[in-house]
Amino acid sequence: MSVEWFVIVNPNAGKRKGQHDWLTIARLLEDAGIEFTNVFTEHRGHAMKLTRKYIESGFRKIIVVGGDGTLNEVVNGIFTQEHARPADITLAMIPVGTGNDWCRMFEIPFNYKDSIKLIVRGKVFLQDIGVLEYVSSEGLKKKRHFANMAGMGFDALVAKKTNKQKDEGKSNPLSYFINIFSSLFAFKITRTSITLDDREIRSEIFSMSVGICMYNGGGMKQAPNAVADDGLFDLTIIRSIGKFKVIRNVLKLLDGSFTRLPEVSTFKSAFIAIDSEPPLYVEVDGESLGHSPFEFNIKKQSLHIITGK
Repeated sequence: MSVEWFVIVNPNAGKRKGQHDWLTIARLLEDAGIEFTNVFTEHRGHAMKLTRKYIESGFRKIIVVGGDGTLNEVVNGIFTQEHARPADITLAMIPVGTGNDWCRMFEIPFNYKDSIKLIVRGKVFLQDIGVLEYVSSEGLKKKRHFANMAGMGFDALVAKKTNKQKDEGKSNPLSYFINIFSSLFAFKITRTSITLDDREIRSEIFSMSVGICMYNGGGMKQAPNAVADDGLFDLTIIRSIGKFKVIRNVLKLLDGSFTRLPEVSTFKSAFIAIDSEPPLYVEVDGESLGHSPFEFNIKKQSLHIITGK
């Protein structure tokens, strides 16, 4: 088993900050006495394959140099390989993405030197991991693990628009926030049936999020009561709401106070099943996936991560 860190670098993360800043980051890692092997990702999904390959070759410590999407791929690599228990892997992050919402939860600094100090300190936290079953655009049932949050309905539409801008090199840290306004008049309310551990809910849904952590969309506190190791998802439901009321209250997303609006309800549950008409679309950790029906299950305290808390 290797005592070195395996470093996965996404060169495209943060408008190519991953590539531009890598030599600086590598020098800081060396200065901190961290032994490492690094590989650059070459395409979407590559981080997942690299994670499986390097765990098989003996690595048990992984550093992600990227954003939330790269982290999500690495988490899926960890949980779909068969050579080590996921709980035997330690995951750290040096954030270079545009959103970095997972890092906000665990107080991982955006300053490279400070985030590397945390890796040297080595304080670990055993966090929950979510598992989502969904339907792909080809009509196939698929499964995806996630470390931060899943968003459905309006949230998924905004994420899809933001991801398209990222792919075209047109995004910036405010893209998600701006796309909330530009997407408002395109989205239609969806009739939805939701099953939780202890209840069933039928409602017309504007937007929903299922959180392990608190933040989404580059600092929006969409699950303000989330606890990352309690074995429960935090479900936030925004029911049918007027478009101008959304505009008036959008800043309340930043501190989580939007959850006090009468159209918003929050729940905690280890199991969530969602069906809808028409289908709802979903994003997890900022990555756009497929559509409903959905089933969410949680793997309690199943991954060691380096934390700043």
